[in-house]
Amino acid sequence: MEQKTQKQILTIPIAIIIAGALIGGAILYRTSATTVKSGTPIQAQAKQQQPTGNIDAMLPITSEDHVRGNISAQVKIVEYSDTECPFCKRFHTTLQDIMKEYGSTDKVAWVYRHNPIDQLHSKARKEAIATECAASLGGNDVFWKYLDRLMEITPGNNKLDLAELPKIAEYVGLNKAKFNACLESDEMAKKVEMHAQNARATGGRGTPWSIVVAPSGKKYPLSGAQSFDSVKQLVELASQDK
Repeated sequence: MEQKTQKQILTIPIAIIIAGALIGGAILYRTSATTVKSGTPIQAQAKQQQPTGNIDAMLPITSEDHVRGNISAQVKIVEYSDTECPFCKRFHTTLQDIMKEYGSTDKVAWVYRHNPIDQLHSKARKEAIATECAASLGGNDVFWKYLDRLMEITPGNNKLDLAELPKIAEYVGLNKAKFNACLESDEMAKKVEMHAQNARATGGRGTPWSIVVAPSGKKYPLSGAQSFDSVKQLVELASQDK
């Protein structure tokens, strides 16, 4: 999990089959369990991952959000991400796999929001604005195509050449001149900042920071670049909360 302060990574045991990584004060849980039932580690995980903010301060999911899957899906995974965070890059692939597993069943929807960590990644905010320009010019599907491509080619840790941003726009079929005009304006900056402020309000001090929303509306914190199995277990747990 990428943090605003850079501390050494410490590995600590959480339970018999859960390992956590303490990265700058945020806890990353993993588990190899494959079933969800009363008393399993994933339930303990959901209880122990307490954010430092108010998780219920999460902005409601609306048609203005970037949603992969059906917005009416049973379970929503709301991710606050930084495009230059290497952990986010890894977690992006994990959530792509989650959507391959669940997307066609309308059980899970993935909602993407921005949380650029400016202190570490000075380019991430510009990249976030670029994705918003893609959405403005091409709609939700083009937003996801642009984001997927950006995550695919960035080396992470602020190493992407920003000259690639218009190239990605062309790659996904956008008009380069219109894209550049949007990118150089302040039109999309407000939305990016709104997302970042909301991430902090909900307890997201680093990235990736996610919130899993159950059918009942109950919210489960999901901190760090967790494994496919861990995310799947939390999805299954949340889906039972109706």
